Amino acid sequence: MALSRRGLAVLAATLATAALTASAGLWQLDRAAQKNRLQATLEAQRALPALSLPELATEARAAAAQWQRGVVLEGRWQAARTVYLDNRPMNGRVGFIAVTPLLLADGSAVLVQRGWLPRDPMERTRLNAPPTPAGPVQVRGRIAPPPSRLFELGAAAPGAIRQNLDLPGFARETGLRLRPLTVVQEEGAVASNDGLLRQWPAPAVDVVKHYGYAFQWFAMSALAIGLYAWFQLIRPRRLR
Repeated sequence: MALSRRGLAVLAATLATAALTASAGLWQLDRAAQKNRLQATLEAQRALPALSLPELATEARAAAAQWQRGVVLEGRWQAARTVYLDNRPMNGRVGFIAVTPLLLADGSAVLVQRGWLPRDPMERTRLNAPPTPAGPVQVRGRIAPPPSRLFELGAAAPGAIRQNLDLPGFARETGLRLRPLTVVQEEGAVASNDGLLRQWPAPAVDVVKHYGYAFQWFAMSALAIGLYAWFQLIRPRRLR
């Protein structure tokens, strides 16, 4: 039976809706597959031997290939150039991440996310920071990209407490030859007892949510086809 102009329009709208929602579901499955591969890569990186100074990347592309690798570095803290990144939660509490440059033996430096300290409940700009160890130190950690950027109104303000930290800008500000990466410090065999918390969260690889979104999109696609079949095919025949 030939479809009327209205019937053709309804069929076209149904097919377009079903195709659009199904493609969205496929996209969500592809995102889940990408994150599964990312998780496998992170686990493989963590299983590799720790890097040392000669192996540490000096270019951004090489640094990205080293993310999540373990690293052991020796150097001297540049305590006067420590920056405290504000509004960084840990274990449900708001506080600061202490970021200190570590001057390496070859004259370059790397920014180390040394740990977390809580915000003063009475005065948010008061820093109860522990003293930074002097002299040569050994730092164990994992290589990571620069700290995530938070929303900030206006230009970044200088000073010890900051919302964000830009590596090239900080290199110009301090005159340090910074590597294009950071090191997230972890506790070694012996705890440092420096008062900083290092219960870093694992990198978020939210695969389950993509499967949930995919199910919703595929359900909407099936619903569109089901509604068309009921109202345009089955119900009219039952009425006749």
